[in-house]
Amino acid sequence: MGRKHVSSLALVLTVLASTADAASEAARPRGVGPEFAKYYKDAATFTCISNPSIQLAVAQVNDDYCDCPDGSDEPGTAACAYLSPLSPPQPRGFEGKDVNATAALPGFYCKNKGHQPGYVPFTSVNDGACDYELCCDGSDEYEHVGGVWCDDQCAHIGKAWRAADAARQKSVTAARQRRKELVAEASRLRKEVEDRIQTLTTQVEGATLKVDGLTQSLAELERAERGRVVKGAGGGGGVTVLASLAKQRIQELTDHLLRLRTERDTAQARVAELEAMLKRFKDEYNPNFNDEGVKRAVHAWENYAAQERAEPNPALDRDLDEVLKPDAESAITWDAFETADESDVDLLYQFEAYLPAPVRSWVDAKLRDLRLLLIENGILADTRATDTPESKAVTDAKSQLDAAKRELDGDKSELARHQEDLTKDYGPDAVFRALKDRCVSTDSGEYTYEHCFLSKTTQKPKKGGGHTGMGNFARIESVTVDEELPADGKGLGSGERIALKYENGQHCWNGPNRSTMVILACAENDEIWKIVEEEKCVYRMEMGTPAVCGVDVQKAAPAHNEL
Repeated sequence: MGRKHVSSLALVLTVLASTADAASEAARPRGVGPEFAKYYKDAATFTCISNPSIQLAVAQVNDDYCDCPDGSDEPGTAACAYLSPLSPPQPRGFEGKDVNATAALPGFYCKNKGHQPGYVPFTSVNDGACDYELCCDGSDEYEHVGGVWCDDQCAHIGKAWRAADAARQKSVTAARQRRKELVAEASRLRKEVEDRIQTLTTQVEGATLKVDGLTQSLAELERAERGRVVKGAGGGGGVTVLASLAKQRIQELTDHLLRLRTERDTAQARVAELEAMLKRFKDEYNPNFNDEGVKRAVHAWENYAAQERAEPNPALDRDLDEVLKPDAESAITWDAFETADESDVDLLYQFEAYLPAPVRSWVDAKLRDLRLLLIENGILADTRATDTPESKAVTDAKSQLDAAKRELDGDKSELARHQEDLTKDYGPDAVFRALKDRCVSTDSGEYTYEHCFLSKTTQKPKKGGGHTGMGNFARIESVTVDEELPADGKGLGSGERIALKYENGQHCWNGPNRSTMVILACAENDEIWKIVEEEKCVYRMEMGTPAVCGVDVQKAAPAHNEL
């Protein structure tokens, strides 16, 4: 087949297709949307959509007279514009409607080829104005009332809309990517908190043990300090009781020492006598006498005699003799202590001076314990003055304990804050954790308004003066809004939205404390769009943020308010 014949066939097919389209278009009256076309297919009669008992001739459709109570016979005119308009076109949603007051159709349908089809209100049909924002093809002004001709602007408007829509889609994609980054950042911050909690838990356990140990050490040191006799001024008399008890104890020790000395001397004498007997036995026995028992005894003596033994230390014996002599120079004159007019401190130092060096340290420790016991039981008065400076050891111990307690309290406080932080509501996926304390501001009239996520809202005068607190963060809520989305897309639109509630701001003169409801919608960047004072000192702030993009609000926030 030649190229000419092919072109002719293609032309025929194109014409046939156009004819078929024309026939299809002709089957649908002017102003009828494709979703309502099924009601207008009958070529002979028309049945009112909401009132099927009423049937009309097809010629009565779009005859500029309202015959059906629901206005469905006038889809392409303004004859039934007085009826209440039907909200968005859903034919199966008619059940329960008041058919005597509500239009069955959402409006006049504009095909808007090259752009998006839509409906224009019946009141705008042939009103002499070009409603390009809804009907860019100008088909709603088909009668050219007042000589108005609305050219088809859909190609231009559609192109601009598609460019804007592409930019919006790009922005939405970027916003959702930004939200993913915020969620990842929030997860990282939570992990840091969890790691810090684990570290602080270990630190608190260690610091608690350290404080307990230092507390016990300080108590022991203070107890020892209380028992220590400090030389200084003081009245006499208390030491006489201590001297009497010490005298008795020293006498007991002296008696025990004398008894042990006597038993030792007796044992040494018996050992010497037995050694002499064994030596004579060894020297005098007959080696030719074949007695195995005797031989073993002699052999055992030879081994015993061959062992090295420490020689007695005469110096120790002299010390013992010196201690045990009642008239020795180092002997204690107890009458001087029991009837002394000197101070307790001086007499105690004099008492210790009488003790021999080997015994002095042991007796000193015992006397300290004894004196402390007597003080604690009220037998002796505590002669340490309240204004007596503490020893360096006690001061250092207290300083170490105080530092350890401060460290422990700091760790406990920080641990409690982090543990509480894990229980806070940071919104869906905890995304607001990544935005916490991040501030966004905008100029509006005489003021600059600032919103700091999960922290506060503030009003700042541009001409100077103090800032006004508009509320501190209280909770995350969800609200229902029903607003038209502006052309630039910077608005809330309709539906459920996440909101941040700020309460207990600065007190309003002759009114309540200021409060702010910050309602959030999806946007590529954090920005404040609008702020209004709905009631006295009760503010509403509309804001865009990527944090709420793609969020199921029904699951995100439990609270619900109607706006």
